[in-house]
Amino acid sequence: MRRQCIKVPKKKGESTRRILLKLEILDSSVKIGADETFLYLPLTREPTPDELRSFPKEAELNECDFQIQKKKPVPEDLLGFSPAYEVIGDIALLEDPDLDTQKASRIADALLRTHPNVKTVLKPLTPVIGEFRVRDFEVVAGEPRTETIHREYGCRYKVDLARVYFTPRLSTERSRVLSWVKEGDIVVDMFSGVGPYSILIAKKKKPSKVLAIDKNPDAVRYLRENIILNSVKNIEAIEGDAREEAKRFAGAADHVIMNLPHKAFEFLDSAVLLTKPGGIIHYYGITPENDLFESSIELIRAAAEKAGRKIEILDKRVVRSYAPHQYNICMEARII
Repeated sequence: MRRQCIKVPKKKGESTRRILLKLEILDSSVKIGADETFLYLPLTREPTPDELRSFPKEAELNECDFQIQKKKPVPEDLLGFSPAYEVIGDIALLEDPDLDTQKASRIADALLRTHPNVKTVLKPLTPVIGEFRVRDFEVVAGEPRTETIHREYGCRYKVDLARVYFTPRLSTERSRVLSWVKEGDIVVDMFSGVGPYSILIAKKKKPSKVLAIDKNPDAVRYLRENIILNSVKNIEAIEGDAREEAKRFAGAADHVIMNLPHKAFEFLDSAVLLTKPGGIIHYYGITPENDLFESSIELIRAAAEKAGRKIEILDKRVVRSYAPHQYNICMEARII
């Protein structure tokens, strides 16, 4: 199939591909071509002169024959409906705990057939419960285990889903918080889990120190393994209650991460205590649609005023829908 394309030396291929993806003009219906020296990147349309100037100087507009890209099957193709699931490492986690055995098995079979990287399919038997926010699972298909290694933004997280809470759905949110941190900052992650915020920040932004706190001993054990797995040295993994640890590190933090949305408000006094003048609290909550932010702002303000301090709200956003008429929200509050 004949297509207009960008011809570029192989060493410039990946950077050019990223430009085409950003411009949304890379044609994914056919396979990228190659010879010993060049890559041939198919286009959905001809780039504008301004767009062409963003390519490496070695890039040339060309025309070539391409092979049609065979569409990979997806679970919907085999099942006739879209199953609700998420993939964590090489484990697929079904979202509906009320699935009957036969339907769960059908979905599991489709997932294993369409996701070559998936080795285990789990079904939750309970909601997220208890102080450590964990669930019980049933292995529906594949290898009988709940431990995996999840990859995200160049980091690896070893996690046992039956012992610690972890979701890949906050990956974009973790990257967003990362963008607030500057080199040399001190960051306190009050409810760190296995380290998805802490390790990403330590690895990508080179803060002076990340203090990663969690009360769950299993989470801290995996956090310590993940620190080694990711070769980061500027993290201190702390097993303990965030309230008590806040007393040790009072006034130290440029950033305090409070990713415990159901109960973060109970720890606001400690978060304020941790934050140095001008430091930022990244506060998460679960709020109703008719009061997304105002009540949370008042809670933060009350905690600050109790300590003789003031707040400035820098940002507020809905992270995701949590339940009917309930939302997971986040806001950045500077503590003055």
